[in-house]
Amino acid sequence: MTVRSPVVINAHVLWALMLRESRMAFGTSHWGYLWAILQPSVTLVFLIVIFVLIGRGAPFGESLPLFFTTAILCLEYFGKTSASLMRAFSSNASLFAYPPVNRLDTVIARFLLVSSIHLLIWLVFHSALIATGFGLVPWRSELVIASFLCTGLIGLSVGMLNAVIFSFFSSWQHFERLYSRPLLFLSGTFYVPSMLPPEAVAVIRWNPILHAVELGRMGFYPDYHSELFSAPYLAAVILGLLASALFVERFTRKLRR
Repeated sequence: MTVRSPVVINAHVLWALMLRESRMAFGTSHWGYLWAILQPSVTLVFLIVIFVLIGRGAPFGESLPLFFTTAILCLEYFGKTSASLMRAFSSNASLFAYPPVNRLDTVIARFLLVSSIHLLIWLVFHSALIATGFGLVPWRSELVIASFLCTGLIGLSVGMLNAVIFSFFSSWQHFERLYSRPLLFLSGTFYVPSMLPPEAVAVIRWNPILHAVELGRMGFYPDYHSELFSAPYLAAVILGLLASALFVERFTRKLRR
């Protein structure tokens, strides 16, 4: 009899959970995946139409779609990750009776599924923009990749904290929207943050998603220099949030059984 290592068993558990999560989220139809791509498309088209109607050009560069996309995709990725992870424990409670499945597995599986879908969305969006002449090939791809990874880690950390809080207070889902909705206006979606008055910069610079957006823009635009972006601050926030999320999850595990 072949004895499988714990790593192999855990990998199989994560894969099975990802398949389960994908069927729960999208069913057996491919239309669910198409809708995941259409959601940021609707936001992008809406912003472009508004700017065209009021006679505004791109806040930076020559392409409105590219400038908006660099922020919208980060916001969609963060929002979807933090919101979907909120129910990772409650929607998989019946699975915890099986020894190979633990609570963190459900979080990681859902995070990997959301991340893979949004990676595909990023590739489809930017490929479409380049093909239609509205996009740019990143001049520093590593910064764009870092922006994606940072956004995902922030979403993972906040989502795990949401999941713990939601386990005790189901009404938390309503409060979560209070801080997520203003991010559209606080993350440099339709303006260059460095060009704002110092008083405004002093407020929005605390938003880690804004730093991830700025990082991505520096990867796309050769002449985009952000006076607001801080790599040490972004790294500190990610490490602090992730450590806090893991600690809170472990500390409250027995209370949530």
